[in-house]
Amino acid sequence: MGSPSAVRRRRTDVLTRAERAEHADELFAVTSARLRRVVAFDASVWSATDPETGLVTAPMRVENLGGGEHCAAYWESEILGESPFAFRDLARAEVAVASRRHDGRRPWQAENEELRAVLRTGRRTWGVVSLFRDKGRAPFGPEELEFVASLSAPLAARLRSFARPSDVRPAPDAPGPGLVLFDASGQATSVNEEARHYLARLPAGPSAGSDLGVRLPIWIVTAALQARACPPGQAARVRIRTADGHWLVCHASALSGPGGSAGPIVLVIEPAAASDMAVIVAEAYELSPRELEITQLIALGLTTGEIAGRLFISHHTVRDHVKAVFAKVRVSSRGELVARLFAENFWPRRVRTSPDVPRYRDRA
Repeated sequence: MGSPSAVRRRRTDVLTRAERAEHADELFAVTSARLRRVVAFDASVWSATDPETGLVTAPMRVENLGGGEHCAAYWESEILGESPFAFRDLARAEVAVASRRHDGRRPWQAENEELRAVLRTGRRTWGVVSLFRDKGRAPFGPEELEFVASLSAPLAARLRSFARPSDVRPAPDAPGPGLVLFDASGQATSVNEEARHYLARLPAGPSAGSDLGVRLPIWIVTAALQARACPPGQAARVRIRTADGHWLVCHASALSGPGGSAGPIVLVIEPAAASDMAVIVAEAYELSPRELEITQLIALGLTTGEIAGRLFISHHTVRDHVKAVFAKVRVSSRGELVARLFAENFWPRRVRTSPDVPRYRDRA
């Protein structure tokens, strides 16, 4: 690795180029290229994750690991508990990096030595990374693990910044919910036209084949796998950004068959409403829980006095929070705030407006 000063220069080089990336896919590409000069590896997997559920989402970059079928096997091993150092455990560990030697029994394990890292800020994981070395090469050393660990928080912060709503054209009209049915073995058996519509809007990335005439992105496959691993009554959930910058949410649930036997898995794909995006929006702009709460009340049209009364705080405290939110989101009015966080980038929904929800008022 070299002297401490050389290591610092290399880290600065990696992070400086990462800060120039304009989107997550570019971030993965340039970071992988720079990192390879410091921590040698032969193959890699880079993926964004849903910061609330930890499931992988778009984009995903796979280098030198073959097709989507190998990628699907990799995530099946991870989600169904075969991995001896799962990302979900690493996300809670004191150090966000670990490595181990594989026995090569699976196709994607032919690379033998794997280094894993989670990209996290606070308690939220925004991405995961796997680096592989071919059989016969030296294991990843302590200094290499330490170097990768030092990149975790700054790369996560950069990924988090990409989750902010962007200036894109208005979302198209949304059809009904998309449905994909998986059998107990995990094979997709049915899909409706609405699901085909949404699948066509997802960005390019690794995918698995099916007999339905569509390829299923790995993010969809992993959501279905996670549903199989969930306790009864729970569902897997992941948010995915479309190629044109809008958001979808996927819910996957395992059904039961006769006598409580394992049944099919149903996955629902539909447009993400503002409520689906609350956690991501808050994290992306580094809003505190109270700031997010006040922002949501502003979106409902409540005035400063009404917000103060509902939250049992003073008018002055509300104004201080609003001022802080404006600074973080870089807007100058309530109208801009609502448009930026809760109107732009979301799909039109054909819902009846409740008479109990006041119209938005841009006044104190």
